Amino acid sequence: MCVPAFGSELTHDFGNPSFSGSGYSQHVLSLEQLSYSRKQDVAKAAKSEAAAAERAENNTTINKFIKNVESRIYANLSKQLVDNMFGTNCDSTVTTCPTTGTAEVEGSTIYWVKDDTTDIITLTITDTSGNVTTMSVPLGDFKF
Repeated sequence: MCVPAFGSELTHDFGNPSFSGSGYSQHVLSLEQLSYSRKQDVAKAAKSEAAAAERAENNTTINKFIKNVESRIYANLSKQLVDNMFGTNCDSTVTTCPTTGTAEVEGSTIYWVKDDTTDIITLTITDTSGNVTTMSVPLGDFKF
């Protein structure tokens, strides 16, 4: 008995697009996206960890105390500046109140001048970068 045999040519295809070339660009794009996502996750985790460490350092008791003292000192300095600007620290022994003043705070210059003819106080703040902020305050509105 004779049975006929049928056969075809043996072919081999690689399943990986890196070897076969079929769908290679999509494959490379997917690998690059995965790599980028992993790098971004690592960077975000490191940034988050650094921020948490900084928050923990800022929330120590001694740092809270230092911030509170600084705040009170700056509040006292600003009160003295305002008292000089509006003449509230002038008493009967002082015949004239100052009409100008300058202060240096962490490299920034605060300059004020009182114009008695227009009753306007001009406050000019120049920061360390050279940026200038100017405020004009009408004196008449603040007399008690």
